[in-house]
Amino acid sequence: MSTASVLPATARPRSRSPVARLSAWLAARVSDPATSTWLVISFAVVHAVIWTVILVNLKAAQDIHMDVAEAYAWGQKFLLGYGKHPPLSGWIAGLWFMVFPVKDWATYALAMTTLSVGLVICWFVSLKVVDRRRAFFTVVMLALYPIFNFKGFKYNPDLLQLVTLPLLMLAYLNAFEKRSTVSGLWLGIAGALALLTKYWVLTMIGAIGLAALIRPDRARFLKSSAPWVGIVTMLVVLIPHLAWLVDVDFVPLTYAGDVYSLSDRWRSAQLVLGYVGHNLALLALPMVLAALVMAWPLRHIWRNWKRGPNTGVDTAQALNVWLVQAIVAIGPPLGGLAFTIYVKTDWGISLFFLVPLALVAIPALRLRKVAVVRLTVLWLVLSVATLVASPSIALREMKDNPNGTTGYGARSQLARELTEIWHARVGTPWAVAAGYSEMNTPMTFYSTDHPRPYTVPYTPEDETWGSGLTSLDDLKRYGFIGVCDTTDNRIANCEAWMKQHGPNAEQLVMTTQRFFRGVAGPSIEWKVFVAPPGK
Repeated sequence: MSTASVLPATARPRSRSPVARLSAWLAARVSDPATSTWLVISFAVVHAVIWTVILVNLKAAQDIHMDVAEAYAWGQKFLLGYGKHPPLSGWIAGLWFMVFPVKDWATYALAMTTLSVGLVICWFVSLKVVDRRRAFFTVVMLALYPIFNFKGFKYNPDLLQLVTLPLLMLAYLNAFEKRSTVSGLWLGIAGALALLTKYWVLTMIGAIGLAALIRPDRARFLKSSAPWVGIVTMLVVLIPHLAWLVDVDFVPLTYAGDVYSLSDRWRSAQLVLGYVGHNLALLALPMVLAALVMAWPLRHIWRNWKRGPNTGVDTAQALNVWLVQAIVAIGPPLGGLAFTIYVKTDWGISLFFLVPLALVAIPALRLRKVAVVRLTVLWLVLSVATLVASPSIALREMKDNPNGTTGYGARSQLARELTEIWHARVGTPWAVAAGYSEMNTPMTFYSTDHPRPYTVPYTPEDETWGSGLTSLDDLKRYGFIGVCDTTDNRIANCEAWMKQHGPNAEQLVMTTQRFFRGVAGPSIEWKVFVAPPGK
């Protein structure tokens, strides 16, 4: 008779929990060079898809933001600059809408695609500093940062900086590591792309330059060809845009000086405090969640810290990240106070993409496998919960703020009606929409004729910071429809301008109102001026 040996209970292998198995699987995929990058790309794609659907639901009761309509309008004509800003955001919008329909959902898809590309670039930035596990943890933290989800609904130059600034940082870390002519070439190209996004990126370029200068080992980098080739390459790439700046008499700088300079130091200090508080509040969510998943259970909190060398961090590159992030965190508020500048809260959001990496790169930090899977699961749970709740959130927002004009003003309805009026009166496609930028660019987006915008100056003394898409000669040649918002305190100036440039225009008063699931939006009265060609 045969007998089977039985292992003692203490010798039997323990069955692993689902969380342990998931942690092991994720940690293995993240740590494997053959699979980690594809895992990050897949994560970014899923993030983009989920949050595009969320934003479509959340904004179902609203028109797109004027910044998005403005980017679309710029993209109708590939210029070297667009009055207020450099051209890159307009070029990308133009290319996007060559492929995708001019629909609200496509603008949210553009925004989320932009941010997801930024996530992937941040992965490569992180790999220059930390190991793959920490790099993936950084990416998930960024996906929880509100600009990469809720606040990322409007595609504009600020949002595009979350692609070009990480690209610039990646090029700098690469140049610092290799100190070669080729790496300097890429650094210059990245710097030019950043400047073609928005001039505000000079803060990041300045921070990188200052960080390179104050490092103890700065001589190694500064004596190489990389930084000097980078500077020359950047200037060469920017030559066409610089020539455009001269040609338009530096109108973007005039615009910035007129709009964002202040004479009241107390008001400037209030804005700076708001800027700091706003950005700290936005950083709180990913920081708190990351801290919780690393610290739990609390009795093991001290196990997350250890002494001795940590092979998961390149401390030389980590120093670059710490220095650059510290400089861009401190510099703009101090500059705002010193020069009494109107510092907008949204300007800072893109400057803090290095914060998660700066924290994860602390050498004494011990990042366990389970923390990575916990944070990833939290991201998924929060995203899916928001997706399920998004239709109800949209309805709740409209009920709570039924008279809010931002987004609810039914400009899309007005654009459709004005297109029909133009066709009935003139019989040709509507070519030019005149008004303030809050009005003319939505007409460009929502009218099936996509008329080009002409921006009316805010006051008779103001410069015209037009996009360059149209001119006063175009208004006379093609005719125009001008729109003035009666709820705008600049209505008198708008009407005066319309009467001056369309003295024989037909004047109409139109009212639009949006309804969403039985809830009425604001009823807004518009003063409309229809000036056919030759009138």
